[in-house]
Amino acid sequence: MALGLQLRRQVLAELLLCVCVGRWAEAGKVLVVPMEGSHWLSMREVVRELHTRGHQSVVIAPEVNMHIKAEDFFTVKAYAVPYTQDKFDSLVKTHEQLLFERVHFVTMFLKTMASLKTASLLFARSCEALLYNKDLIRDLNASSFDVVLTDPVYPCGAVLAKYLSIPAVFFLRFIPCDLDAEATACPNPFSYVPRLLTKNPDHMAFFQRVKNMLYPLALKYICLVAFTPYAQMASELLQREVSLGEILASGSVWLFRRDFVMDYPRPIMPNMVFIGGINCANRKPLSQVCTAAFIQSVLPVEHILLIKDILKTFPPHCKVGPCSEMDGSNH
Repeated sequence: MALGLQLRRQVLAELLLCVCVGRWAEAGKVLVVPMEGSHWLSMREVVRELHTRGHQSVVIAPEVNMHIKAEDFFTVKAYAVPYTQDKFDSLVKTHEQLLFERVHFVTMFLKTMASLKTASLLFARSCEALLYNKDLIRDLNASSFDVVLTDPVYPCGAVLAKYLSIPAVFFLRFIPCDLDAEATACPNPFSYVPRLLTKNPDHMAFFQRVKNMLYPLALKYICLVAFTPYAQMASELLQREVSLGEILASGSVWLFRRDFVMDYPRPIMPNMVFIGGINCANRKPLSQVCTAAFIQSVLPVEHILLIKDILKTFPPHCKVGPCSEMDGSNH
């Protein structure tokens, strides 16, 4: 598994440059426009791999952020934003507290919507500060980047790629309201593909299919609040009416941090690539002691003897020590 993840990162690193540029680029230049939070932590590993393969990455980030800090495998270009670090931290703290509150569903929904509006406004203002920074845009335009790597759940990178006429590679988990399917013209039948948060199985009865069709309508309001400002900014920059769907449709490759092992099967298009597990860290294998303790707790006695015989066939170097050496437990 560790080898598979390593190879997947290497292939992904070349895919970013080669698929969009149309050649096996050497010392390619990547403009990275990340989403804040855990989204960046996943993308960061891809940027690291690009560096090890000789490519240059420039990360665009607001001066006020959570995790995007300068490191030796990429260059940061920071831009000023019209809010303070204290305000940003307060927003993050408020959102975290909502996750642990035990209140009525309606109360939770209203509080979540209020928090979402505040966060959406803040991110939109950050994007506006980037897109209308003439000096920074001029510098980026003159730098001749080969590709933009961005998470389209924060559409600012997609708008920037369209504005600068640079091929875009989208690195994401999903986008609400099925915007990924709309942008890629991918079949997305309500009768067969379970929608987000419905908890429907992949084989749905009639009423489950009805729920599957109606449930996403509640998300339309969220998308309207969160994404409309980016379509407006894109229209102003491109000097023509443009929708967010059109902006996202210009993406060359969609890299989904998903896998059909964890998600239900669904139709995909040729430029949609599933890279589930790309952000998983490699871990040491469990020792025989840990494995035996686990199977003894969950398997019948008659199966345990057979598995112990199988474990005896492992070579000595597979024995990495008792559980206490690995996880600090006393079991």
